[in-house]
Amino acid sequence: MSQTKSYTAVPNLSELDVLEWAQSILEARFKRSNYLTNPSMVRGYLQAQLATEEREVFAIILLDSQHGVLGFEKLFYGTIDSASVYPREVIKTVLKANAAAVIIAHNHPSGNPEPSRADIALTTRLRDALNTIDVRLLDHLVVGGLEIVSFAERGLI
Repeated sequence: MSQTKSYTAVPNLSELDVLEWAQSILEARFKRSNYLTNPSMVRGYLQAQLATEEREVFAIILLDSQHGVLGFEKLFYGTIDSASVYPREVIKTVLKANAAAVIIAHNHPSGNPEPSRADIALTTRLRDALNTIDVRLLDHLVVGGLEIVSFAERGLI
């Protein structure tokens, strides 16, 4: 049986304080779990990490062969509507962690999680690059405020 912790809200917390508190709880839960057991866990974690960013941020979850979490990194920071992503740097990060699989993600500060043509092209390029080193790209998630689009669920990977 899983236990749920109870928290008491402190009066006069700002919205930012509440969001940071929620983010720290999700991060602790994510790190404690060691394994990604369901997509909603990944979605919740990435939403907490990326939804409030004011500019585009590209991130990666690094996984072992059993999908155990090796790490999470925000790799690239962009502008309000784009981020430059360099496959070479992604590959270096993956090799350094000795990852067998990855989940990539980025946010759309506009709040619209619909992938752009550039997002789809980047995903294909990264998938192909990762395949050359026998690393599986499991998903690419686009976080737009409270909504998230999964490339895997849409058959784009």
